[in-house]
Amino acid sequence: MIPQHVRYLVIGAGIHGLSTAWNLATELQARGEGSGDDVLVIDKSDIGAGASGVACGVIRNNYFQPAMRELMAHSVRVWESDPEAFSYHDVGYIQLAPEAMHADVVQIHAEQRAIGYESVLVEGEHACRDYMLDLFSDWQAPGISVLLHEKRGGYANNQASLRGLAGKARAAGVRIATGVTVTGARISGGAVTAVETDQGTITFDTVVIAVGPWVRDLWAMLDLPSTITVTMPDGAKIHDHPMWTYWALQEGTLNMDPSEFMDNRGNLPPVIHVDSDARLLDDIDGSQITDRIWGIYYKPDFHFGGVQGGASPQRVPRPADQVAVDPYGTDSPEFVVGKDFVRMWTSALAACHKRFEQKRSLYRDEPSGGIGAFTPDSFPVFDIFRTNAYVIADANHGYKMIGVGALVARELLGEPQELLEPFRFTRYETGELHPVSNSPFPWS
Repeated sequence: MIPQHVRYLVIGAGIHGLSTAWNLATELQARGEGSGDDVLVIDKSDIGAGASGVACGVIRNNYFQPAMRELMAHSVRVWESDPEAFSYHDVGYIQLAPEAMHADVVQIHAEQRAIGYESVLVEGEHACRDYMLDLFSDWQAPGISVLLHEKRGGYANNQASLRGLAGKARAAGVRIATGVTVTGARISGGAVTAVETDQGTITFDTVVIAVGPWVRDLWAMLDLPSTITVTMPDGAKIHDHPMWTYWALQEGTLNMDPSEFMDNRGNLPPVIHVDSDARLLDDIDGSQITDRIWGIYYKPDFHFGGVQGGASPQRVPRPADQVAVDPYGTDSPEFVVGKDFVRMWTSALAACHKRFEQKRSLYRDEPSGGIGAFTPDSFPVFDIFRTNAYVIADANHGYKMIGVGALVARELLGEPQELLEPFRFTRYETGELHPVSNSPFPWS
């Protein structure tokens, strides 16, 4: 039986919900203000049943936006704090980009240096090629004029890391109740007083909403607007802008022994992210796939049992209220990746490495992918609504941002966190939006 009342109710057992619950419990204990008994996590399915559980797992600091970069530096430190429990592999991360993104990458490097985040900048086509050939003897990617090698970061195994995080939360006394579906919310006097579930009503002092792609539904239960006015940095206003837009993730696995994709020294390589404006041709028949900028990321992953990665997400061309979030992820017949992704991703791999040429037949033909709920500017919202409802809307940046939970826990205990200030909902009114890079990815 779930309790009828709890001080802190956390909805969602993904990376944010579990991290917030764990940190809230430990902070309450350390301050002598309570314990994990004050915290309940509920999830309508199970731990990691949503976006966190299907995540590729890449951990990076590679953001054009200073606020995102500082927040990610904080999160990387959390991943590094217990790599075994979090199933974290600190192999590093390399971004390779064309001339159109050169200035962006240089700026990222300069600002990483300013916060003490170690990375190596390489400029010029020949220098980039030499650097990559030193890592991979079969490197051949076209259209690269700048690279940034982050020495920290890497990737984590999604389900294993969530089990580790859930273990930490439970060890701190947090109760995690799965199979509990929220069906409605009660609002009185401007505050949320209770949520209705399929197992009864839960009242609380504070509720944390960390539900990933389902944020649209909880947002509506809080009677918050489905469209808003967005003020642009130049002062122009966009009225009736959708609060939520869905994008379908594009990820998959090449079914080959991960040990076949080691670096020249036999070590696990960094996660590789390539953006290129060179014409991309089909690796099998030579036909053109695109003459516009394209991007992919990939890594050898023993957890996935192959070379795993992805490409730019695809916008779902329907209003948010017409998008079916359930069934989610690989259970969805609508939002799993299709043949176009397989063609593009395997051809791009072949364009980058000779070892991947003519390997499309090794693509693992199994459901993969999921959808994410993006905000108007494609960046997170961390803020309090209805006086006692803390909403974590990560705009699909979620999995890598394991450190957000610690910051949210401190805010719930009365300590505003500077790292979260740039992500308040009010930025859409004030026009203090995050800068946008020239990357083909909406979140870079």
